[in-house]
Amino acid sequence: MGGINRILVKVGRSVGGVVGILFQSGRDAIDTVIRNVLPFMAFISFIVGLILTTGVGNWIAKGIKGSASSLPGLLLISIICAIPVLSPLLGPGAVIAQIVGVLLGVEIGKGNIPAQYALPALFAINPQVGCDFIPVGLALGEAEPETVEVGVPAVLLSRLITGPLSVVIAYVASFGLYSVKK
Repeated sequence: MGGINRILVKVGRSVGGVVGILFQSGRDAIDTVIRNVLPFMAFISFIVGLILTTGVGNWIAKGIKGSASSLPGLLLISIICAIPVLSPLLGPGAVIAQIVGVLLGVEIGKGNIPAQYALPALFAINPQVGCDFIPVGLALGEAEPETVEVGVPAVLLSRLITGPLSVVIAYVASFGLYSVKK
């Protein structure tokens, strides 16, 4: 009886340990969602609602639509979208990029903007991607305050460099993509 009893105790402890770990993991996951994810979602919802309600997205899109028909114009759009102060505000829900993308797509479809600018335009309107999530991502990773102080500006400034660079690369990559057959 002693051998079976020891086996049952070991199995019981093992199962109890696994259940305890899973229970604590569930508590930690819910705590993380409540402390970090839900406030971020509320902020994003507010920004998206503000952009849609005020019409700022349409105003910005119509303002930069004319710049999308040349490489210098696309570089200007990319630089504007990547400005470190603006990019976290333009990023939520990609509302601005969606509106600009639709307007540019319509203009490309109408023939007002050459089709070869479709790929560079995609990169021009998206250098802000992820900039709104940087502080939340660092918080989820439980980064030290010093890391956040250095990390957020570093990523935002790097997007200011890599955004226009990606437009140029996309522009070069788009050569020959849209050949017209007669």
